[in-house]
Amino acid sequence: MHEVSYVSGIDSWLEPEAITAIRAELPTIATEVVKTIQREVPGYSRPLRGAFGKGIRSGVELALRRFTGEGDEEPQDIYRRLGYGELRAGRTLDALQTAYRVGARVAWLRMSQAAAETGASADAQRELAGAIFAYIERIAGESIEGYADAQLARAGDVERRRSALFSLLMATPPPDAMTLASAAAGAGWSIPANVACLLVEDSAVASTVRQLSGDTLHGSVGEVTCIVVPEPSRLEHEARAIADRRAGAVALGPTVPAEDARVSLRWADLARQLPGDGLIVADGRLVDIALRASADVVDALSDRALAPLTGQSERSRERLEDTLLAWLRHHGSQRAVADELGVHPQTVRYRLKRLRDLLGEGLKDPDRRFELEIALRNRALSRP
Repeated sequence: MHEVSYVSGIDSWLEPEAITAIRAELPTIATEVVKTIQREVPGYSRPLRGAFGKGIRSGVELALRRFTGEGDEEPQDIYRRLGYGELRAGRTLDALQTAYRVGARVAWLRMSQAAAETGASADAQRELAGAIFAYIERIAGESIEGYADAQLARAGDVERRRSALFSLLMATPPPDAMTLASAAAGAGWSIPANVACLLVEDSAVASTVRQLSGDTLHGSVGEVTCIVVPEPSRLEHEARAIADRRAGAVALGPTVPAEDARVSLRWADLARQLPGDGLIVADGRLVDIALRASADVVDALSDRALAPLTGQSERSRERLEDTLLAWLRHHGSQRAVADELGVHPQTVRYRLKRLRDLLGEGLKDPDRRFELEIALRNRALSRP
Protein backbone atom coordinates (compact mmCIF):
# COMPACT_ATOMS: atom_id res chain seq x y z
CA MET A 1 0.00 0.00 0.00
CA HIS A 2 1.34 3.48 -0.81
CA GLU A 3 0.81 6.46 1.45
CA VAL A 4 -0.69 9.74 0.32
CA SER A 5 0.31 13.13 1.72
CA TYR A 6 -2.76 15.03 2.89
CA VAL A 7 -1.14 18.45 3.50
CA SER A 8 -3.13 21.09 1.62
CA GLY A 9 -0.78 24.05 2.10
CA ILE A 10 -3.58 26.53 2.95
CA ASP A 11 -1.17 28.53 5.11
CA SER A 12 0.53 29.74 1.91
CA TRP A 13 -2.50 31.79 0.77
CA LEU A 14 -4.82 32.02 3.81
CA GLU A 15 -4.14 34.39 6.69
CA PRO A 16 -3.23 32.83 10.04
CA GLU A 17 -6.28 34.30 11.77
CA ALA A 18 -8.56 32.71 9.15
CA ILE A 19 -6.89 29.33 9.66
CA THR A 20 -7.26 29.68 13.42
CA ALA A 21 -10.96 30.52 13.03
CA ILE A 22 -11.48 27.50 10.76
CA ARG A 23 -9.71 25.16 13.19
CA ALA A 24 -11.91 26.39 16.02
CA GLU A 25 -14.96 25.34 14.01
CA LEU A 26 -13.73 21.87 13.10
CA PRO A 27 -15.75 19.91 15.74
CA THR A 28 -18.94 21.72 14.72
CA ILE A 29 -18.17 21.27 11.03
CA ALA A 30 -17.51 17.55 11.53
CA THR A 31 -20.88 17.10 13.28
CA GLU A 32 -22.71 18.99 10.54
CA VAL A 33 -20.97 17.01 7.81
CA VAL A 34 -21.99 13.70 9.41
CA LYS A 35 -25.60 14.83 9.92
CA THR A 36 -25.87 16.11 6.35
CA ILE A 37 -24.43 12.88 4.95
CA GLN A 38 -26.93 10.90 6.98
CA ARG A 39 -29.76 13.09 5.76
CA GLU A 40 -28.85 13.35 2.05
CA VAL A 41 -27.11 10.07 1.19
CA PRO A 42 -29.67 7.20 0.93
CA GLY A 43 -27.12 4.51 1.70
CA TYR A 44 -26.24 6.18 4.98
CA SER A 45 -29.72 7.14 6.14
CA ARG A 46 -29.61 4.70 9.06
CA PRO A 47 -28.03 5.85 12.34
CA LEU A 48 -24.26 5.82 12.07
CA ARG A 49 -23.51 3.44 14.91
CA GLY A 50 -20.91 0.76 15.60
CA ALA A 51 -17.73 0.30 13.57
CA PHE A 52 -19.35 1.72 10.43
CA GLY A 53 -20.48 4.93 12.13
CA LYS A 54 -17.17 5.26 13.94
CA GLY A 55 -15.32 4.89 10.65
CA ILE A 56 -17.37 7.63 8.98
CA ARG A 57 -16.99 10.01 11.93
CA SER A 58 -13.24 9.32 12.24
CA GLY A 59 -12.78 9.79 8.51
CA VAL A 60 -14.50 13.16 8.55
CA GLU A 61 -12.57 14.43 11.59
CA LEU A 62 -9.22 13.23 10.26
CA ALA A 63 -9.88 14.75 6.83
CA LEU A 64 -10.70 18.15 8.36
CA ARG A 65 -7.67 18.17 10.65
CA ARG A 66 -5.27 17.20 7.92
CA PHE A 67 -6.69 19.69 5.49
CA THR A 68 -6.04 22.51 7.96
CA GLY A 69 -2.58 21.15 8.83
CA GLU A 70 -3.58 20.41 12.43
CA GLY A 71 -1.73 17.51 14.07
CA ASP A 72 1.29 15.59 12.82
CA GLU A 73 0.10 11.99 13.08
CA GLU A 74 1.31 9.52 10.47
CA PRO A 75 -0.95 8.95 7.45
CA GLN A 76 -3.46 6.16 8.12
CA ASP A 77 -5.38 3.88 5.76
CA ILE A 78 -8.76 4.97 7.03
CA TYR A 79 -10.08 6.01 3.60
CA ARG A 80 -8.85 2.81 2.01
CA ARG A 81 -10.59 0.88 4.80
CA LEU A 82 -13.81 2.81 4.18
CA GLY A 83 -13.74 1.67 0.55
CA TYR A 84 -12.94 -1.88 1.63
CA GLY A 85 -15.88 -1.80 4.03
CA GLU A 86 -18.32 -0.69 1.34
CA LEU A 87 -17.79 -3.89 -0.63
CA ARG A 88 -17.93 -6.02 2.50
CA ALA A 89 -21.29 -4.38 3.29
CA GLY A 90 -22.60 -5.29 -0.16
CA ARG A 91 -22.72 -1.73 -1.50
CA THR A 92 -21.24 -0.04 -4.53
CA LEU A 93 -19.01 3.02 -4.17
CA ASP A 94 -21.83 5.35 -5.20
CA ALA A 95 -22.96 6.14 -1.64
CA LEU A 96 -19.43 6.79 -0.38
CA GLN A 97 -18.56 8.98 -3.35
CA THR A 98 -21.76 10.95 -2.80
CA ALA A 99 -20.90 11.30 0.88
CA TYR A 100 -17.50 12.74 -0.05
CA ARG A 101 -19.14 15.33 -2.32
CA VAL A 102 -21.71 16.25 0.35
CA GLY A 103 -18.96 16.52 2.96
CA ALA A 104 -16.86 18.73 0.70
CA ARG A 105 -19.78 21.07 0.08
CA VAL A 106 -20.66 21.44 3.77
CA ALA A 107 -17.01 21.84 4.78
CA TRP A 108 -16.43 24.54 2.17
CA LEU A 109 -19.52 26.52 3.16
CA ARG A 110 -18.64 26.47 6.87
CA MET A 111 -14.91 27.09 6.38
CA SER A 112 -15.57 29.86 3.88
CA GLN A 113 -17.98 31.49 6.36
CA ALA A 114 -15.41 31.26 9.17
CA ALA A 115 -12.68 32.71 6.94
CA ALA A 116 -14.94 35.51 5.69
CA GLU A 117 -15.67 36.59 9.26
CA THR A 118 -11.94 37.24 9.71
CA GLY A 119 -11.83 39.36 6.55
CA ALA A 120 -10.58 36.75 4.06
CA SER A 121 -10.82 38.00 0.46
CA ALA A 122 -13.07 36.52 -2.20
CA ASP A 123 -9.98 35.18 -4.01
CA ALA A 124 -8.86 33.40 -0.83
CA GLN A 125 -12.28 31.83 -0.46
CA ARG A 126 -12.19 30.63 -4.07
CA GLU A 127 -8.76 29.12 -3.43
CA LEU A 128 -10.22 27.47 -0.36
CA ALA A 129 -13.03 25.88 -2.43
CA GLY A 130 -10.63 24.53 -5.04
CA ALA A 131 -8.30 23.13 -2.39
CA ILE A 132 -11.15 21.39 -0.53
CA PHE A 133 -12.54 19.68 -3.62
CA ALA A 134 -9.08 18.65 -4.86
CA TYR A 135 -8.32 17.26 -1.41
CA ILE A 136 -11.58 15.26 -1.28
CA GLU A 137 -10.86 13.85 -4.73
CA ARG A 138 -7.52 12.55 -3.48
CA ILE A 139 -8.91 10.75 -0.44
CA ALA A 140 -11.81 9.42 -2.52
CA GLY A 141 -9.13 7.81 -4.71
CA GLU A 142 -7.84 6.01 -1.64
CA SER A 143 -11.31 4.60 -1.04
CA ILE A 144 -11.51 3.42 -4.64
CA GLU A 145 -8.23 1.55 -4.15
CA GLY A 146 -9.56 0.01 -0.93
CA TYR A 147 -12.71 -1.11 -2.75
CA ALA A 148 -10.56 -2.71 -5.45
CA ASP A 149 -8.50 -4.47 -2.77
CA ALA A 150 -11.71 -5.88 -1.29
CA GLN A 151 -12.82 -7.11 -4.70
CA LEU A 152 -9.53 -8.96 -5.17
CA ALA A 153 -9.76 -10.45 -1.67
CA ARG A 154 -13.33 -11.59 -2.28
CA ALA A 155 -12.42 -13.11 -5.64
CA GLY A 156 -9.57 -15.00 -4.00
CA ASP A 157 -11.84 -16.24 -1.22
CA VAL A 158 -14.50 -17.40 -3.67
CA GLU A 159 -11.85 -19.13 -5.80
CA ARG A 160 -10.54 -20.98 -2.74
CA ARG A 161 -14.05 -22.07 -1.79
CA ARG A 162 -14.78 -23.26 -5.32
CA SER A 163 -11.50 -25.15 -5.42
CA ALA A 164 -12.43 -26.85 -2.14
CA LEU A 165 -15.87 -27.67 -3.56
CA PHE A 166 -14.27 -29.25 -6.65
CA SER A 167 -12.08 -31.44 -4.43
CA LEU A 168 -15.13 -32.43 -2.38
CA LEU A 169 -17.07 -33.44 -5.51
CA MET A 170 -14.19 -35.67 -6.58
CA ALA A 171 -13.61 -37.21 -3.15
CA THR A 172 -13.81 -40.93 -2.44
CA PRO A 173 -15.97 -41.79 -0.64
CA PRO A 174 -18.36 -39.09 -1.87
CA PRO A 175 -19.57 -36.43 0.60
CA ASP A 176 -23.00 -36.64 2.20
CA ALA A 177 -25.71 -34.37 0.81
CA MET A 178 -25.58 -31.89 3.71
CA THR A 179 -21.81 -31.43 3.49
CA LEU A 180 -21.98 -30.93 -0.28
CA ALA A 181 -24.86 -28.45 0.00
CA SER A 182 -23.00 -26.42 2.63
CA ALA A 183 -19.80 -26.27 0.56
CA ALA A 184 -21.74 -25.32 -2.58
CA ALA A 185 -23.56 -22.53 -0.75
CA GLY A 186 -20.25 -21.17 0.56
CA ALA A 187 -18.83 -21.20 -2.96
CA GLY A 188 -21.91 -19.58 -4.51
CA TRP A 189 -22.57 -22.62 -6.72
CA SER A 190 -26.03 -24.08 -7.24
CA ILE A 191 -25.86 -27.87 -7.26
CA PRO A 192 -27.30 -29.04 -10.61
CA ALA A 193 -29.13 -32.31 -11.16
CA ASN A 194 -26.48 -33.53 -13.61
CA VAL A 195 -22.89 -32.73 -14.54
CA ALA A 196 -20.24 -33.93 -16.96
CA CYS A 197 -16.47 -33.59 -16.79
CA LEU A 198 -14.36 -32.16 -19.60
CA LEU A 199 -10.57 -32.60 -19.54
CA VAL A 200 -8.45 -29.95 -21.29
CA GLU A 201 -4.85 -28.79 -21.16
CA ASP A 202 -4.09 -26.35 -18.34
CA SER A 203 -3.26 -23.57 -20.80
CA ALA A 204 -6.69 -23.85 -22.42
CA VAL A 205 -8.83 -23.58 -19.28
CA ALA A 206 -9.69 -19.87 -19.38
CA SER A 207 -10.66 -19.81 -23.07
CA THR A 208 -12.60 -23.08 -22.74
CA VAL A 209 -14.64 -21.91 -19.74
CA ARG A 210 -15.67 -18.78 -21.65
CA GLN A 211 -17.15 -20.96 -24.42
CA LEU A 212 -19.12 -23.29 -22.14
CA SER A 213 -22.65 -22.89 -20.89
CA GLY A 214 -23.44 -22.70 -17.18
CA ASP A 215 -21.52 -21.94 -14.00
CA THR A 216 -18.57 -24.32 -14.24
CA LEU A 217 -16.10 -25.52 -11.62
CA HIS A 218 -12.57 -26.60 -12.41
CA GLY A 219 -9.51 -28.13 -10.77
CA SER A 220 -6.19 -29.68 -11.73
CA VAL A 221 -6.00 -33.43 -12.36
CA GLY A 222 -2.41 -34.40 -12.99
CA GLU A 223 -1.17 -32.63 -16.13
CA VAL A 224 -4.63 -31.46 -17.24
CA THR A 225 -7.60 -29.57 -15.83
CA CYS A 226 -11.05 -30.99 -15.23
CA ILE A 227 -13.97 -28.65 -15.92
CA VAL A 228 -17.24 -29.67 -14.27
CA VAL A 229 -20.11 -28.50 -16.48
CA PRO A 230 -23.64 -28.31 -15.01
CA GLU A 231 -26.69 -29.53 -16.96
CA PRO A 232 -24.52 -30.49 -19.97
CA SER A 233 -27.23 -30.91 -22.60
CA ARG A 234 -25.19 -29.03 -25.23
CA LEU A 235 -21.76 -29.96 -23.90
CA GLU A 236 -20.78 -32.44 -26.60
CA HIS A 237 -21.54 -29.87 -29.31
CA GLU A 238 -19.64 -27.15 -27.45
CA ALA A 239 -16.72 -29.46 -26.65
CA ARG A 240 -16.43 -30.57 -30.27
CA ALA A 241 -16.22 -26.95 -31.40
CA ILE A 242 -13.55 -26.30 -28.75
CA ALA A 243 -11.55 -29.38 -29.79
CA ASP A 244 -11.70 -28.36 -33.45
CA ARG A 245 -9.93 -25.10 -32.62
CA ARG A 246 -6.92 -26.58 -30.81
CA ALA A 247 -4.33 -29.30 -31.22
CA GLY A 248 -4.36 -32.39 -29.01
CA ALA A 249 -7.16 -34.29 -27.36
CA VAL A 250 -10.14 -33.02 -25.36
CA ALA A 251 -11.82 -35.79 -23.33
CA LEU A 252 -15.48 -35.75 -22.31
CA GLY A 253 -16.88 -37.92 -19.52
CA PRO A 254 -20.50 -39.12 -19.30
CA THR A 255 -23.38 -37.12 -17.85
CA VAL A 256 -23.98 -38.24 -14.26
CA PRO A 257 -25.77 -36.97 -11.13
CA ALA A 258 -23.76 -34.20 -9.45
CA GLU A 259 -22.87 -36.42 -6.51
CA ASP A 260 -21.23 -38.89 -8.97
CA ALA A 261 -18.99 -36.31 -10.65
CA ARG A 262 -15.90 -38.37 -9.83
CA VAL A 263 -17.26 -41.16 -12.09
CA SER A 264 -17.45 -38.77 -15.05
CA LEU A 265 -13.92 -37.60 -14.27
CA ARG A 266 -12.58 -41.17 -14.14
CA TRP A 267 -14.15 -42.09 -17.47
CA ALA A 268 -12.92 -38.87 -19.06
CA ASP A 269 -9.41 -39.57 -17.78
CA LEU A 270 -9.49 -43.09 -19.24
CA ALA A 271 -10.77 -41.68 -22.54
CA ARG A 272 -7.91 -39.16 -22.56
CA GLN A 273 -5.43 -42.05 -22.48
CA LEU A 274 -6.82 -43.48 -25.73
CA PRO A 275 -4.99 -42.69 -28.98
CA GLY A 276 -6.31 -39.91 -31.16
CA ASP A 277 -6.74 -36.14 -31.34
CA GLY A 278 -9.79 -33.91 -31.18
CA LEU A 279 -12.75 -34.70 -28.97
CA ILE A 280 -12.78 -38.16 -27.36
CA VAL A 281 -16.24 -38.92 -25.96
CA ALA A 282 -16.14 -41.58 -23.26
CA ASP A 283 -19.67 -42.80 -24.00
CA GLY A 284 -18.60 -43.63 -27.55
CA ARG A 285 -15.49 -45.57 -26.53
CA LEU A 286 -16.77 -47.77 -23.71
CA VAL A 287 -15.09 -50.95 -24.95
CA ASP A 288 -11.70 -49.24 -25.15
CA ILE A 289 -12.26 -47.56 -21.78
CA ALA A 290 -13.12 -50.93 -20.24
CA LEU A 291 -9.79 -52.25 -21.48
CA ARG A 292 -7.92 -49.27 -20.02
CA ALA A 293 -9.83 -49.40 -16.74
CA SER A 294 -8.16 -52.72 -15.87
CA ALA A 295 -4.95 -52.16 -17.78
CA ASP A 296 -2.78 -54.47 -15.65
CA VAL A 297 -5.22 -57.38 -15.97
CA VAL A 298 -5.76 -56.85 -19.70
CA ASP A 299 -2.03 -56.44 -20.34
CA ALA A 300 -1.41 -59.78 -18.61
CA LEU A 301 -4.15 -61.38 -20.71
CA SER A 302 -2.61 -59.90 -23.87
CA ASP A 303 0.85 -61.19 -23.06
CA ARG A 304 -0.52 -64.69 -22.48
CA ALA A 305 -2.90 -64.84 -25.44
CA LEU A 306 -0.37 -63.47 -27.94
CA ALA A 307 2.67 -65.26 -26.58
CA PRO A 308 2.92 -67.52 -29.70
CA LEU A 309 3.69 -64.39 -31.77
CA THR A 310 6.58 -63.30 -29.55
CA GLY A 311 9.25 -64.83 -31.78
CA GLN A 312 8.26 -62.72 -34.80
CA SER A 313 9.96 -59.46 -35.74
CA GLU A 314 8.15 -56.35 -34.55
CA ARG A 315 6.94 -55.43 -38.04
CA SER A 316 5.83 -58.99 -38.82
CA ARG A 317 4.06 -59.32 -35.48
CA GLU A 318 2.12 -56.08 -36.03
CA ARG A 319 1.01 -57.25 -39.49
CA LEU A 320 -0.14 -60.58 -38.12
CA GLU A 321 -1.98 -58.87 -35.23
CA ASP A 322 -3.74 -56.43 -37.57
CA THR A 323 -4.76 -59.27 -39.87
CA LEU A 324 -6.04 -61.46 -37.05
CA LEU A 325 -8.04 -58.62 -35.47
CA ALA A 326 -9.68 -57.78 -38.81
CA TRP A 327 -10.41 -61.49 -39.42
CA LEU A 328 -12.09 -61.81 -36.02
CA ARG A 329 -14.10 -58.61 -36.53
CA HIS A 330 -15.27 -59.68 -40.00
CA HIS A 331 -16.15 -63.24 -38.90
CA GLY A 332 -13.56 -64.89 -41.11
CA SER A 333 -14.31 -63.02 -44.37
CA GLN A 334 -10.95 -62.83 -46.15
CA ARG A 335 -12.29 -60.38 -48.77
CA ALA A 336 -13.42 -57.95 -46.03
CA VAL A 337 -10.04 -58.29 -44.30
CA ALA A 338 -8.20 -57.54 -47.57
CA ASP A 339 -10.38 -54.48 -48.20
CA GLU A 340 -9.87 -53.15 -44.68
CA LEU A 341 -6.11 -53.62 -44.70
CA GLY A 342 -5.65 -52.60 -48.34
CA VAL A 343 -3.76 -55.76 -49.30
CA HIS A 344 -4.26 -58.57 -51.84
CA PRO A 345 -6.49 -61.48 -50.71
CA GLN A 346 -3.54 -63.81 -51.34
CA THR A 347 -1.56 -61.84 -48.73
CA VAL A 348 -4.40 -62.34 -46.26
CA ARG A 349 -4.44 -66.11 -46.96
CA TYR A 350 -0.69 -66.32 -46.42
CA ARG A 351 -0.89 -64.45 -43.09
CA LEU A 352 -3.84 -66.54 -41.88
CA LYS A 353 -1.92 -69.73 -42.65
CA ARG A 354 0.99 -68.35 -40.62
CA LEU A 355 -1.38 -67.52 -37.76
CA ARG A 356 -2.86 -71.03 -37.78
CA ASP A 357 0.62 -72.45 -37.60
CA LEU A 358 1.43 -70.26 -34.59
CA LEU A 359 -1.90 -70.39 -32.73
CA GLY A 360 -3.04 -73.88 -33.68
CA GLU A 361 -6.49 -75.13 -32.70
CA GLY A 362 -7.08 -72.03 -30.55
CA LEU A 363 -8.53 -70.21 -33.56
CA LYS A 364 -11.42 -72.71 -33.59
CA ASP A 365 -12.31 -72.19 -29.92
CA PRO A 366 -14.91 -69.35 -29.36
CA ASP A 367 -13.52 -68.53 -25.89
CA ARG A 368 -9.99 -68.44 -27.24
CA ARG A 369 -11.06 -66.17 -30.10
CA PHE A 370 -12.75 -63.85 -27.57
CA GLU A 371 -9.51 -63.65 -25.56
CA LEU A 372 -7.54 -62.98 -28.71
CA GLU A 373 -9.83 -60.13 -29.77
CA ILE A 374 -9.53 -58.49 -26.33
CA ALA A 375 -5.74 -58.89 -26.46
CA LEU A 376 -5.49 -57.52 -30.00
CA ARG A 377 -7.71 -54.50 -29.25
CA ASN A 378 -5.59 -53.79 -26.23
CA ARG A 379 -2.36 -54.00 -28.22
CA ALA A 380 -3.81 -51.64 -30.83
CA LEU A 381 -4.66 -49.11 -28.08
CA SER A 382 -1.14 -49.36 -26.68
CA ARG A 383 0.64 -48.60 -29.93
CA PRO A 384 2.01 -45.05 -30.44
